[in-house]
Order: sequence, then C-alpha cells, then structure tokens
Amino acid sequence: MNADLLNELLQLNDEEKSILQQTNEVQKELYTSQESFIVEGERFLNNNTMIMVRKHTRFAHFPKHKHNYIEVNYVYNGSLKQTVGNERLELKKGDLLFLNQHIEHELEACGEKDIIINFIIKPEFFSFIFSYLTTENLISNFLISSIFDQTQQGQYLYFAVSKINSVQELIGKIIMEIMSPSMLSESSIKLYMGLLMVELIKNLDKVRYSKDTHKHQLIVKSLKYIEVNFQNASLYELAEELNQPHYTLSKAIKKATKYTFKELVQEKRLTVAKELLENTSLSITSIVEEVGYENISYFYRVFKSKYGYTPKQFRDQQLKN
Repeated sequence: MNADLLNELLQLNDEEKSILQQTNEVQKELYTSQESFIVEGERFLNNNTMIMVRKHTRFAHFPKHKHNYIEVNYVYNGSLKQTVGNERLELKKGDLLFLNQHIEHELEACGEKDIIINFIIKPEFFSFIFSYLTTENLISNFLISSIFDQTQQGQYLYFAVSKINSVQELIGKIIMEIMSPSMLSESSIKLYMGLLMVELIKNLDKVRYSKDTHKHQLIVKSLKYIEVNFQNASLYELAEELNQPHYTLSKAIKKATKYTFKELVQEKRLTVAKELLENTSLSITSIVEEVGYENISYFYRVFKSKYGYTPKQFRDQQLKN
C-alpha cells in the first residue's frame, strides 16, 4: 500500500467536514437532480472521460440508490458494509464489488479508517475493453455480460481478491494513473483494466454473484454443466438434474445468454477443438471424436463457419506461424 496516498485519502474533504459539522447526512443534491436517488455520472465525468475514481464519502449512511453508470467499489483500507439488492455484504480490505446500473444498494456509514475507492465507469468503456479481450469460458462470459450488457437486470459481481497480488498491483496502478495523470495515462488505464479483467477471470473461484433470481443460478449451473459435459451434453439430462421442464430451461438459457443450449454446446466443442488443433498432434478424426461430433463433414462445416478456415487449413496456418 502507498503510505503517502493513504495519508492523503485519510484527510477530510469538504463534504466530510460538512457532514461532521452539520448534517450527518448525505447531501442528495450533490449526486442527482432526479426525484428518485439515481447518482448521475455526469456529476463526476466530463464528455471526454470514460473512467475516474473518487473517494467514497465517510461518516454518513447512504440511502438506497442506483447509478446511471457502472460502479466498482474497492476497499483500499478498512471495510465496507452495505446491502446490495436484498443481500448484506461486508467487503474487506482489497475486495472488489462491480455493480451495474440497474441494481440498488444502500451503504452503512464508513468510519475514519475506512477508505473506499469508487470507480465511476461509463458502460462504453467496457465495450472497448472487451473488443480486445476474448474469453473462452462460458461462465465468465455470462457473468461479465450480466454486468456490462444492457440487460436491465440488477447484477453485481463480488471478488474476494485481497490476497491475489496480481489483482492488487493492477488496481494500484489504475488508481495512480487516474489520480496523477500523464500523457499516456488513458492508454495505460485501458491496458491495466484489460489485464485486471483477465486476472479476475482467472480467479472466478473467488467470485460471488447476485442471487436475487433463481433463474440466474440456473443459468450458471447450466453453463457449468456444458463446460464439463460438452461431449455428450443433453438438455433433457440437464433439465432433469435441475428439476426443470426442458422447454422452460431452454427459454431461460436463450433469454439470458442470447444462445440456444445447442449453440452453447457447439461453441464449447469448437473452442476445445481449436485448442487441440493448436496444441496437440492429434489427428483431425481423433479431435472430432474427442469433442463429441459423430459427423466429420458437419464438423468441418461448422468449424469453417466460425473460424474462416477448415480444420486442416487452421492447423497448417498455425504451423506456419
């Protein structure tokens, strides 16, 4: 931890001074012009800025509110207690909480030593990041899209990553670039944020996602099933495991992921086939069997449709590189 930065953040700002001296309440007018408490990103971001950080105001309870931007809470020091949707969370030092625009949360008053950094991020910033970031994990793709897509559903991702040094180092670099900008800061922030998302995806075992809806849990379980059973995946078998009518589950999967169950299975099979072509000397016939296809002609057709090459052309291309 940067001791100088911590000392700077521990200093009272004007809003905190006002809270301690007068109101003991959040001044709503500083955050929104709307009757409902929706914090407006325009209060903090100008037209040319897609991401910034600000210290969360201490000593006052923040009533239920939403944002018109994506917010990330990072506990720089101390802890943060809040209710997100219907769940009470306590974030420890080093933890991260991603909140999309549609989820409501309420924060308990922070004490003097509780330093929370709020990242205020326009959704289009992540559109840029993910245009350069490809992930091959169905679960990570779904969890990330639930936050960054315009789903109209309140979602959060809570990463308990205080002990993951690579994550902590990247967050520290992002904070410093935003607070002490240079000519290269904008490019650096995008690079660091992309690397941060990669590290978070690597640590999906540390993630807790919003559980407001039973359907959300069903989708994650369905995606886990496909990840493990893609060679012989069956919608009917999955529906039986989850105690759901197959047609209801099918509709829920399509609505949540924009893909049918069959398309998700095919996506996983093709991803594994591509990896085997790149990293092994297995024959194409063996790879077709390995990933669960019975018809080699069909495999050739769907593989070329996705990657632009036949499997043989793809492998030859890799050998040239």
